[in-house]
Amino acid sequence: MNTILRKSVLGIAGLAFTGGVFAGPVAAHAADTTTPTKPVAVTVQGDKLIPHGVQGEQSRIDLDDEQTANVKAIIAATKKAGMDERAAVVSIATALQESKLENLGHLGDRNDHDSQGLFQQRPSSGWGTVEQITDPEYSTTAFLKGLKQVDGWQDMPLTKAAQTVQVSAYPDHYAQWEQQAADLVAEHWNN
Repeated sequence: MNTILRKSVLGIAGLAFTGGVFAGPVAAHAADTTTPTKPVAVTVQGDKLIPHGVQGEQSRIDLDDEQTANVKAIIAATKKAGMDERAAVVSIATALQESKLENLGHLGDRNDHDSQGLFQQRPSSGWGTVEQITDPEYSTTAFLKGLKQVDGWQDMPLTKAAQTVQVSAYPDHYAQWEQQAADLVAEHWNN
């Protein structure tokens, strides 16, 4: 990563941290329906989807039609960006952690600062306007743009790659969604 770009990314990350970004699941999901499960082999595990194996216990949620549409939007944006299945797995796992794949608008007092959308991106941190970050294609493209700037993201454990882009107060929480994200990519990549 070039020096100017690295300083910009680190500057935004530092600003977001000092501004009190403590991401993770938003309070709207207090009645969490997450089911912890033991790691299971994915049907199409291969090197592309889960190159390092899953880390820790895995969580899984049932998806409704809106969440499934958001999975498909993330996959479409990933393909449009010219990135592979692994990028889609990282993106979907991140969105599962941040919003449970729900395109969240402003939640009032339950909002984490001004975080919105699938990836809980913040307009005040330079991710885009509210209209942009609540558009699944735009927010995915913005996430992927950040991921592309992470040197060696393809060779990192998912949670480290996601954390480098998201700068969450809960950096290890992304790992719990890797299996479900890989399963969703295996199911929807060729549709």
